[in-house]
Amino acid sequence: MPSFDTVCEPNMVEVRNAVDTSAKEIGTRFDFKGTSAAIELKDKEITMFGDAEFQLTQVEDILRNKLTKRNVDVRFLDIGKVEKIGGDKVKQVIKVKNGIETEDAKKITKLIKESKLKVQASIQGDAVRVTGAKRDDLQAAMAVLRKDMPDLPLSFDNFRD
Repeated sequence: MPSFDTVCEPNMVEVRNAVDTSAKEIGTRFDFKGTSAAIELKDKEITMFGDAEFQLTQVEDILRNKLTKRNVDVRFLDIGKVEKIGGDKVKQVIKVKNGIETEDAKKITKLIKESKLKVQASIQGDAVRVTGAKRDDLQAAMAVLRKDMPDLPLSFDNFRD
């Protein structure tokens, strides 16, 4: 039975490389000299530090550029609120999305059922497995998901014939 898995997983190696090159650029840029601007990655959270919200937006812009150059979709970023820390310093936490949340998985299965294709979708942990009788139906299901779920950076793997 042909099948594939719909997943939402970033390439964490490329994310780490993008954060490291962003930190290097922040350290060398003239407009960040003598400020507390910094960026770091722990587990699946990127933390940005700065003197003001304006500086955080500049750091975020640098990060987005580095991620784009490394072919990491910026839709993986879940940007949190700006928090004040000691004195006039601020920080912002960005979570890197990994896996499909249950609400989104339910939307995907509902979307596939409404598409009237001869395929079945089942939620398996943080992925959605789609099975069907023909490869063409599976490819049509992929096209439907790409078109109707633009806010999720979906990828398809484990394609079995």
